[in-house]
Amino acid sequence: MGVYAVTGSASGMGRAVVDKLTAAGHTVVGVDIQDADVVADLSTADGRRHAIREVLSRADGSLDGAVLAAGVGPLPGAEKLPLIASVNYLGVVELLDGWRAALAASGSAKVVVFGSNSTTTTPAVPGRTVRALLSGDVPKAARTVRLFGKGAAPMMYAGSKIAVSRWVRRNAVTRDWAGAGIRLNVLAPGAIMTPLLEKQLATPAEAKMIKRFPVPVGGFGDAGRLADWVVFMLSDAADFLCGSVVFVDGGSDAYFRPDAWPRTVPVTRLVPYVRKFLGFRGNR
Repeated sequence: MGVYAVTGSASGMGRAVVDKLTAAGHTVVGVDIQDADVVADLSTADGRRHAIREVLSRADGSLDGAVLAAGVGPLPGAEKLPLIASVNYLGVVELLDGWRAALAASGSAKVVVFGSNSTTTTPAVPGRTVRALLSGDVPKAARTVRLFGKGAAPMMYAGSKIAVSRWVRRNAVTRDWAGAGIRLNVLAPGAIMTPLLEKQLATPAEAKMIKRFPVPVGGFGDAGRLADWVVFMLSDAADFLCGSVVFVDGGSDAYFRPDAWPRTVPVTRLVPYVRKFLGFRGNR
């Protein structure tokens, strides 16, 4: 049996993951803003440091895996933009940096980061928003989306999920992660029936938009079944899964972008591709 850290453990998909892992006999250290083993506000630097320290202490310095499920949806209001960015991006990358040595100590750890299909179904997300987040500059990221007015929050939400997905793919293949036996991947859900979605569906204007959004298989996803995907991605069956973004969204991504992926390497990228090919020396 393993020891796992799960953020966003108090509700929604994070809670479902905790239930599945504990039912299988694993030890889980839950992190959330309330009703958790480790109570921490991941929107603040102090809260993130507290979460790192407390999880390491409770796990005795070794983690078999981590699930980063904590997140803030596209809450309206300009004052919410830094909150969305801080929790969804810094609340993932800073915790994983802080836990990396403990994950490496297990020898074969698995990490699942919750992304979103908003990364590919939200049009016109500014590249400068993503770049600002990847550089850790939350105030700058917030400034880049304010011109969208009421649409700023969805842009920030999608931008934060794009940034964290890119961070995963950039780092997953490196010596510090893959080379240390850590498998780092992203699970990108669509609309899953959680307390957050229920709240949105209770608001007529939001409910109308949500119900009109194309989901080829129909309906909404189930949090428990999403948790099954997480458990699989934490298992030995996922030893060869590295740097992947797995969409579980009822077909929405494929509906909007059937030909966008996979894509061949264009001729303009051939030189850097060859350099990477020839420069690879392995991570172990």
